[in-house]
Amino acid sequence: METALALLHSRQTRAVFCVALLGIEQLHRKKPQDREKIMNDKLIECVPNFSEGRDSRVIEAIRDSILDGGDCEIWDYSADADHNRSVFTLAASPEAMKETVLRFTKKAAELIDMREHTGVHPCIGAADVIPFIPLRNTSMEECIDLSEIVGLRIANELELPVYLYARSAKRPEHLRLADIRRGGYAALRREIGQIPGRAPDYGPLSLGSAGGVSIGARDFLIAFNVYLDTDDVSDAKQIARKIRTSSGGLPFLQAIGLPVNGRAQVSMNLLNYRVTSMKTVFQAIEQEAQKLGVLPVSSELIGMLPRAALEGTSAEELLLYDFDSSRILETHMA
Repeated sequence: METALALLHSRQTRAVFCVALLGIEQLHRKKPQDREKIMNDKLIECVPNFSEGRDSRVIEAIRDSILDGGDCEIWDYSADADHNRSVFTLAASPEAMKETVLRFTKKAAELIDMREHTGVHPCIGAADVIPFIPLRNTSMEECIDLSEIVGLRIANELELPVYLYARSAKRPEHLRLADIRRGGYAALRREIGQIPGRAPDYGPLSLGSAGGVSIGARDFLIAFNVYLDTDDVSDAKQIARKIRTSSGGLPFLQAIGLPVNGRAQVSMNLLNYRVTSMKTVFQAIEQEAQKLGVLPVSSELIGMLPRAALEGTSAEELLLYDFDSSRILETHMA
């Protein structure tokens, strides 16, 4: 079995690669020309997920499209080759975010061909999911309005099918992201024009090389993954079934088991950390893992979290070895 120290070293190596890939000056230090004004005005968070985690040229081009307007900040970035997915955490005013989203969706659609995509994470499109979260002086209603406006523009200007999900959903079958991307790109391509429930809210009833886009407003979501000391993904899948909401487990928790970096990973979304905390989730995984004769060896955070999400626990207790204060949202809002 790989020791926790060895796993930490390999994870740190991947983190260094990500910083080198995007350029630390551009990723963490490049700020809009009028940052003070942005920080005092309305502020919205956007956490776009792109279906590319391997080709640095594509990821860099998407990054450049985000920064081109000079009025949107990148607060965090991560990518994974097994998932074949990259995730950015962005912050901007609602008006600036509109144009930023159009730019990066267009660039992703140009460069990512979903017909050739492979990866363990479910997805339906190049710019796979685009959530809006209210941060400062904004409401959920404003984020819902923004998702509808931007979603319609994506459909009209880029000719992509668009699904409104989460708090923006207009149809019950689009409420859950997992339902929209069930079966992935291939299944949606077959069914989009054949099954009424698979039709988009906006855009064509067909799926091209760029796939579709899920866009919506939601509350804070914590993407939290736990690695086990085994490469048997069936263990991770069994634990995920035990703890997730849809199987009668913990409330407000989505979980699946995936093979990542030669290890079994329990990949999760915490939809309401105030009800189901990171500590509660980690302890549940520990308990279920012990029944199978395995143990958690490390965990990772994808994106960022509110400071309150760590109340009553610590990064050390959760085995979050690559965590620091830059991953806390409030650090960037001061």
